[in-house]
Amino acid sequence: MDVWSSLTTTSYGDADYYISFIDDFSRKVLVKFLKSKGEAFQAFKYFKAEVENLTKCCIKVLQSDNDFEYKSKEFELFCKQNGISRYYTNPYDPQRNGVAERMNCTLMERARSMLSNVG
Repeated sequence: MDVWSSLTTTSYGDADYYISFIDDFSRKVLVKFLKSKGEAFQAFKYFKAEVENLTKCCIKVLQSDNDFEYKSKEFELFCKQNGISRYYTNPYDPQRNGVAERMNCTLMERARSMLSNVG
């Protein structure tokens, strides 16, 4: 999971960020647009419900970078109560969260490509 904030303009829904969730096994991706980084926890709860409804499986591990939006007490408690192990990458070491980082680059490349072909 990773938040990306290089949206140069605000979206129609006033989102300045997006968060991507990637299942490490299937590589399925869910992207949610956020108005602030503080919405990451709510987006994760939505992702968790979506995954568990579709697959009937529980999330066991959550890997993210060391950013503040993933380390709130509320987020930590929620994961603990739901049996989700947390793994954080080292600061300034995005290679450890490579799947999410690469997916964010791919999403931005595709978005830019679509925008350049619009007109």
